[in-house]
Amino acid sequence: MFKPLAGPPSEFYVGEAEGERIATAQTLDERRMTLLRFCRRANLPVLTRHFDGSIRYCFLCRCIKPDRAHHCSLCGKCVLRYDHHCPWTNSCVSYANYKFFVLFLGWALLFCTYVAATSLEYFIVFWQGIANARGDGGDSTSPGGKFHLLFLFFASIMFAISVSSLFFYHLYLSGKNRTTLESFRAPIFSDGPQKDGFNLGYKQNFQEIFGKTLLAAIIPIWTTRGDGVHYQVNSLLLGGLQQQQQFGGVSNDVLVPLDTTANSMNNDHNYLLNENNKMDK
Repeated sequence: MFKPLAGPPSEFYVGEAEGERIATAQTLDERRMTLLRFCRRANLPVLTRHFDGSIRYCFLCRCIKPDRAHHCSLCGKCVLRYDHHCPWTNSCVSYANYKFFVLFLGWALLFCTYVAATSLEYFIVFWQGIANARGDGGDSTSPGGKFHLLFLFFASIMFAISVSSLFFYHLYLSGKNRTTLESFRAPIFSDGPQKDGFNLGYKQNFQEIFGKTLLAAIIPIWTTRGDGVHYQVNSLLLGGLQQQQQFGGVSNDVLVPLDTTANSMNNDHNYLLNENNKMDK
């Protein structure tokens, strides 16, 4: 809840004049080229696209959206690796706190299960007390005084069911390296939508968020790799982007990776490898 939201770095924000030029562009092609020139000039590592093929741009924040970043209307800003806005924590579940959110669900599930298991015995005694009191024709107010046991047991069961559905769903998303938003709306690359665009395999996907050791994974310490801007894509998609980059012409450059160096995707890959080496040390 108190983890600050991570927004796009300063180089992704356009100036006032550039933002006015983008907002007042007469045609889609004009806007595309303006965004393309800015991305090339700033050498931004952007691989995903808007549904119309243009660079993803936020008119409210006046910034180029990094891969997997989205604007949260409730928080009023663009958020890196946006998953969803959680009303219970009054914050965005995103790059900065996604691991902590999953741990919150996991530990809450364990707690609810523990409460249900330890109160089951007293819950049974409670109902037996009511049955015995009614069978003997006696006063049933005594067991009724322990009504809190009935509430505690059912509340723990209901919360366990609710939390478990979220917990296991987000474990599934973590294994696929998807966000909740990406599971409903696949990220769009130069060759079209691809739900598994960031899927690196279950092991690497989990390590990207939870780290390499079990102890580091289950306690609330920062183990998430990367900086929220650079992301490695899977090998099939990476090969397709590399091929388009090598043979694509100038007229199609709005649809290819926006690198001005030798290969920005390899740079991103090396960036992640360096991050992994740092964590190993």
